[in-house]
Amino acid sequence: MAKDPRAVDDEDHDEQGASPKEQLFAACRSNNTELLSELLSSFHLPTDPKESSAKETSSAEEEDSEDPQINHEELSKFLNESRDSLGRMALHVAAQYGNHEILDMLLDQEGLEVDPESLMEGDTPLHVAASYTTKEADLGEYMVHLLVDAGADPRLKNKGLQKPRDLVDPSCEQVRTALDEAEEELEREARQEAAQRAFEADIARQTKHGGDIITDDLDEAGSGPASDSE
Repeated sequence: MAKDPRAVDDEDHDEQGASPKEQLFAACRSNNTELLSELLSSFHLPTDPKESSAKETSSAEEEDSEDPQINHEELSKFLNESRDSLGRMALHVAAQYGNHEILDMLLDQEGLEVDPESLMEGDTPLHVAASYTTKEADLGEYMVHLLVDAGADPRLKNKGLQKPRDLVDPSCEQVRTALDEAEEELEREARQEAAQRAFEADIARQTKHGGDIITDDLDEAGSGPASDSE
């Protein structure tokens, strides 16, 4: 029985002579968007012959639209478990090489983890993008914004206890400012969520014990006149 061509085993090779994982990192290094697109589209749900026939006769406009049959669960599992020989994920490699098109394509994938840590340095992709500003400021800034917009957390520290802002080129003050603002926004949202949870818990407690509270109040109110009459 043939192996699943989507498996992440390095020794598992497809018809082109490279495993899906090898294709993934080759695309990330070389900014090969066509290769990445083909790889992503290979993660499809099984269809019956009638559905396959219908798909073959679909219009060109439908073919250009997003394929609803993509197996997002298997695809996200593949992307979130694939590491290169240095323990980096696809997002790390794309950011390291400044391949923003590949980075953007990856970030569009449902279920993708945007803050994976590299095994050696503990860097997130946002750390890598921030450090790219020392090579090319504008491109590094663009990748930082892509990641932050996708939900990357600027508060996370690597093994050197550095946040992404600490790796930004000193001349790129606007990038550090953007990261600081993103961190402040996350902290503000966290405080709001904590306050909302506390409020809901307090309401739940009052609802649960409301009858006892009212009874106690009535008892206390009733005992006053009785005591006076005595």
